[in-house]
Amino acid sequence: MASKSSRIGKVFGGLGVLLVAVIATGCAAPQFTYVSDSGANTYFKVPFGWHRISDVSLAAQFKNPGSALGRAAGTWDIAFDADQASAAVHLFSPNARQPFAFAFVTPLSATASNALRRSPYNGLRDVLLPVTSASRAAQAAQGGFPLTHFKLLRDTVLTPGQGVHGVWDTYDYTYPGGITDTFDQVALTNSSSTQLYVLMVHCIATCYSQNRDQLDTIMSSFTVRSP
Repeated sequence: MASKSSRIGKVFGGLGVLLVAVIATGCAAPQFTYVSDSGANTYFKVPFGWHRISDVSLAAQFKNPGSALGRAAGTWDIAFDADQASAAVHLFSPNARQPFAFAFVTPLSATASNALRRSPYNGLRDVLLPVTSASRAAQAAQGGFPLTHFKLLRDTVLTPGQGVHGVWDTYDYTYPGGITDTFDQVALTNSSSTQLYVLMVHCIATCYSQNRDQLDTIMSSFTVRSP
């Protein structure tokens, strides 16, 4: 007779990242790695077999001047790669043939908070890549943005409660060379628009289509409990 399931936790790094793998003894295999930033009350899960990217490797990607998603690292950043040959470079790569998940939490400056209050949902849609028509037009006018052929696949407003609100957007962009990538993004903020919470999973479009149910599960698990 199989014994009862046990829960094993391990704390990673000084950021207080808690990864909890629910491991069942006997024949059952673990399904998910549970990820949290307990200080920001932020949680999500990824399939157990995905590989965590080291903090050092992830930080190096934010210094890449050619990245399409160039942004400063947040107060909490974490990434997982489904590829057996996992690599931080898949964060920005057009050749991510397996899903790559990236989450961050960061406080917003007074200027950013005010801008987000004026246009809360559009500001969240455009937090990593230009999604709204206005943002895409601005990027086109400035020139130099490498991605083309934008296609919006999903745009859902989220109001999970406790003042937390945001958007879930899924969209395609094509990289130079003709590779189309699908980006699945949930961006949330708290009731005062002073904190930003983002989870993105992406891979090439064929990968996304083949793994859509699994990716929906990951994105739906993203939870923020506002203090």
